[in-house]
Amino acid sequence: MTKKTKLIGRIKEQMVLHEALDSPDAELISVVGRRRVGKTFLIKTVYEDHICFDLAGVRDAPMKEQIQNFSLRFNRMAKPEKPIKPPKNWLEVFYKLIDYLEANRSDKKQVVFFDELPWLATKRSGFLRAFDVFWNSWAVYENIVVVICGSAASWMIKKVVNHKGGLHNRITRRLELKPFTLSETAAYLTQRNVFLDHYQMAQIYMAMGGIPHYLKEIKPGWSAARSIEEVCFSNTGLLKDEFSRLYPALFEDAENHIAIIRALAGKQKGLLRSDIIRATQLPSGGSISLVLEELEQSGFIAAYYPFGKKKKGKLYRLTDEYSLFYLRFIENKVHEGEEVWHGLGQSQEYISWSGYAFENICLKHIPQIKKALGISGVYSQSATFYKKGDAGTAGAQIDLLIDRKDHVINLVEVKFYNKKYVLDKASAQLLRERAGIFQETTQTAKQLFWTLITTFGMNQNEHSLGLVQQILTLEDLFGE
Repeated sequence: MTKKTKLIGRIKEQMVLHEALDSPDAELISVVGRRRVGKTFLIKTVYEDHICFDLAGVRDAPMKEQIQNFSLRFNRMAKPEKPIKPPKNWLEVFYKLIDYLEANRSDKKQVVFFDELPWLATKRSGFLRAFDVFWNSWAVYENIVVVICGSAASWMIKKVVNHKGGLHNRITRRLELKPFTLSETAAYLTQRNVFLDHYQMAQIYMAMGGIPHYLKEIKPGWSAARSIEEVCFSNTGLLKDEFSRLYPALFEDAENHIAIIRALAGKQKGLLRSDIIRATQLPSGGSISLVLEELEQSGFIAAYYPFGKKKKGKLYRLTDEYSLFYLRFIENKVHEGEEVWHGLGQSQEYISWSGYAFENICLKHIPQIKKALGISGVYSQSATFYKKGDAGTAGAQIDLLIDRKDHVINLVEVKFYNKKYVLDKASAQLLRERAGIFQETTQTAKQLFWTLITTFGMNQNEHSLGLVQQILTLEDLFGE
């Protein structure tokens, strides 16, 4: 008998699911999150003893095959005396399901789980209309939890959460499952007997992100370098060609999504919408706005407003670790022999990538940064700052700043090093100049604090004293 895997993290999500189970009302829960993030595992683990029926969509299958899959699943779970034949349409499917659920009522709340709903609800199949009937004419009056789940976050939000028909405002609870944080990644790997220090784990996270299905490939005894080598570069590695499957599995006409991902991968400071249009040659209009929205909702990119700008100047940045790593190091690279990553890890390209990837980690761990700074209870907004230089004045870029309501702004400098960072005279002068340009450009009256986030901290010297007020390390990012 295999050892049962413990559910890592997802504390708030588990609480919501248990509250729905204890509720006296019928509950319709939508769960969205990118491919491989652990949605199905969460639902089946929490509701293990309550699921009366579950059905997962089959990718790229027509309606007839989806319904055949239902009948096979129904016969397996319901175990009728005489196996049912595939119903003619989805309306018949749901009435067959109602008969089964009514025959198995009990004091315990029933749970019905539809996984990968976008694959079930194929075009012109009538699935959503039939589901509408199932929910509004029967389930809403029952002691039941219905969970609908999908990796195509934008489809789920558009077709279900914001549905204009019979499902409008019917969702009672929404869950958006994010990749693991660094802390959750550490707990997950430790549970799988992978014991690594935080620096090694951070290197893995920078290449794969906090995706449980990717992290599952790492074996006990492997270093970060070997894990990346085996999972990303070996011929049998899961992530060697995952990129080609990732976006088509989530989006229709995924070529436009991939084009934007490729454009953003080459620009560390991010791109404006107009820059993306120029780089991709995609038509300017509603279609590109929709693609950007879909990528953002699915967690592949993030949008940041430069400091002081709330209507114009939105920058889009690639934040999916694996996509960036794939496009930088795996795709179109001719690798020969063993220990490919060992060689690449010594290159200038690696240094450039690691800095950007570590910045992404910091952007995803703002709550941990605020906690380490002792300002968790202070309202703040995170932003970026970029001023293009010209013939008369120097430019400046600050990748993260925390604008606080207590009249302070933390200007954050991020450095990824394999040892303690040492601030030299030239770098110190650069920080002073950037702070000056920021203050002059924004005309802010707030106190400015330079904050350094680096892997192993910094050796204080005459250049850092009085300039860098707070120093955070990798350990702070691994906080809860």
